[in-house]
Amino acid sequence: MTRWALLLLICLVGLTSAAEPEVRVQARLVPDTPIMTGGTVSLEVDLLVDTWFTDAPVLPALQLAGAVVSPPSGEAQHLNQRLDGKAFFGLRYRYQITPTAAQRFSIPALAFRVKPGPDSTVLTVHSQPLSFEAKGVVSTTGEQRLVAQQVELTQVIERSHNPLRAGDSITRRLHTVAPGAQAMLIPPPGFAEVEGLKRYVQTPSVTALSDGRGGILGGQREDSVSYVATAAGHYRLPAIEVKWWDATTGEPRTASVPAVEVVAEAGAYQAPFSLSDDLRALGQGAQVRLAGHGWVLLGLVLLLGTLAWMGRAWGRAGWQWLRRWQARRRQAWLDSPGYAWRQARQQSGRQPARLDGLYLWVRRSTGRRTLSSSEHPMSGQSEDDLLAFFQSSYGGEGTRGHSASDRKKLMQRLRQRVATGKAGSRDSNGLRDLNP
Repeated sequence: MTRWALLLLICLVGLTSAAEPEVRVQARLVPDTPIMTGGTVSLEVDLLVDTWFTDAPVLPALQLAGAVVSPPSGEAQHLNQRLDGKAFFGLRYRYQITPTAAQRFSIPALAFRVKPGPDSTVLTVHSQPLSFEAKGVVSTTGEQRLVAQQVELTQVIERSHNPLRAGDSITRRLHTVAPGAQAMLIPPPGFAEVEGLKRYVQTPSVTALSDGRGGILGGQREDSVSYVATAAGHYRLPAIEVKWWDATTGEPRTASVPAVEVVAEAGAYQAPFSLSDDLRALGQGAQVRLAGHGWVLLGLVLLLGTLAWMGRAWGRAGWQWLRRWQARRRQAWLDSPGYAWRQARQQSGRQPARLDGLYLWVRRSTGRRTLSSSEHPMSGQSEDDLLAFFQSSYGGEGTRGHSASDRKKLMQRLRQRVATGKAGSRDSNGLRDLNP
């Protein structure tokens, strides 16, 4: 028995999955009565499926000669209905139609492409054709008439200061709500010029009137103007009226706001806070005073700044000369016997000792290139010491070399002998030795 029940259930599931989804289209006009030119009629289209939508429906474009058509917005109203004992899920879209000519309009059958689940097959369904009639509004001036189901006009008054004084401003804001009308067809209110008040009209805001579910119920407009009192006095902002026509009956109607009385008092304008009190609270005086010597010091600083700006070229030249002078001084030191002597002293402390610094010092001090000829002619002790130094350091006998302290003492004696020899070894005739 259980096997037969399971087999029956499988067959039922197979039949259910094999059945194609059902799609229905419902279309209607709201309102379904004749309307006036300039009014708005909504074409509501309901797309219903007994499963679900796997993608957003593709909506066709609608164009009518003699009418302005606004396509549906991106949002749609969700529906849950039961038709013929079956549950349907759907989406509702609205086309806004505003006729501009008095005639009869025929809306053809529109093709909608939907993707119902679970196979996501694209299906094309058509709505039924509809028609409506637009009546003309008698106009002697040819101006655009506001045709709506209802018009509501409100105002808000804002004062920059209460009571109002000369130099203060007053702002008048008007909000117009027109269900069943296009927002662009709402006329602007007339803000009158008032003597003694400067008028500043601000940019209006025109938006659609939404029902909160993606649909459009009509239009709304917000206008504002600011008046600035140039002098004290009593002023009156006149009442404002907006004429409109009932979309159903075609009767003319009027929406209005009352006049506004404005009284501007005399008196100088004062800041809402005290600058002096704030400065004193911060520990600063409200005024800045400079003594006589302060002005002299300020003038001296300005004069020095001007001279520095004018003499910046001389300053650059002086800086370049100073750098060249320092370079010359350094090069003269590098070429001097003192620098060579410092090198010789440093090299004498190394092991093994280097002699290039010593030979350089001898050449720069005496002008000669050998150590033996650099000594004083009357003394041979330094020459003997040098010979012993060379023999111990570079000889082949392997004798122990001089220590660093011995070499430094030897070089000190050489420096003394060279200084003494430079003072007394020059001949009066200035001739050099024939065989040095």
